[in-house]
Amino acid sequence: MDLLSRQGLRTDGRRSGELRRIRCKMGVFNQPDGSAYLEQGNTKVVAAIYGPHEIRTNRSKAPNDCAVINCQYSMATFSRSERKRRPRDNKSAELTLHLKQAMTTAIKTDLYPKSQIDIFVQVLQSDGGNYSVCVNAATLALIDAGIAMEEFVISCTSSLANREIPLVDISHLEETMGGPSVTVAILPISGKIAMLETSQRIHINHLEPVLSEAVRGCRYIYEILNKIIKKHYEEIGGALNWGTEEYNI
Repeated sequence: MDLLSRQGLRTDGRRSGELRRIRCKMGVFNQPDGSAYLEQGNTKVVAAIYGPHEIRTNRSKAPNDCAVINCQYSMATFSRSERKRRPRDNKSAELTLHLKQAMTTAIKTDLYPKSQIDIFVQVLQSDGGNYSVCVNAATLALIDAGIAMEEFVISCTSSLANREIPLVDISHLEETMGGPSVTVAILPISGKIAMLETSQRIHINHLEPVLSEAVRGCRYIYEILNKIIKKHYEEIGGALNWGTEEYNI
């Protein structure tokens, strides 16, 4: 099955370098310290942040000079067409570790000594790029919680179509029917790579264009999310009359 038509269109109508539609909302829950809902195409994720708070587990092994980052990745039982009996499987455990790796790179853990920050993400609907959407949702939730970060951490996935053309922000069909895929999480301003993974062995000649496309996708996503965050806080500021108060000294 060709994932790219002769006209250069993918199965969902996008060009090879086009992102899926992005929709998000911050502050979707009241109980957590920060939360976010993010859609990229048909992949839908919620993220919740608790903390910083007192360390609750393994206090004796916890560092004294920085925060402990606790992450959990999970998929809702209804997130895919086939129902999962176990919401957290080996793949979820692996993605939890990758999520912690990316988030720890961005969070200024030294500002929160002897404390713990919990990051929970759950996939509500799965249609490719689950890990990347979870990283992006967690970034929004951390910002909503007011957690100090070096900068955003943004993730994107890329693959090959017809064995030669890189595709950015791939769907589930493109993950399963395409060639090797590359998932990368970066700090877009500094260009630092926080996490990099390939789905299978990939030829060295293909790695550079696929990785470059994934990084380019990260930068596009960063621009989109940055605009959304600015608009979000402008609306909050307008509702609270920030910058319009008069002070008599």
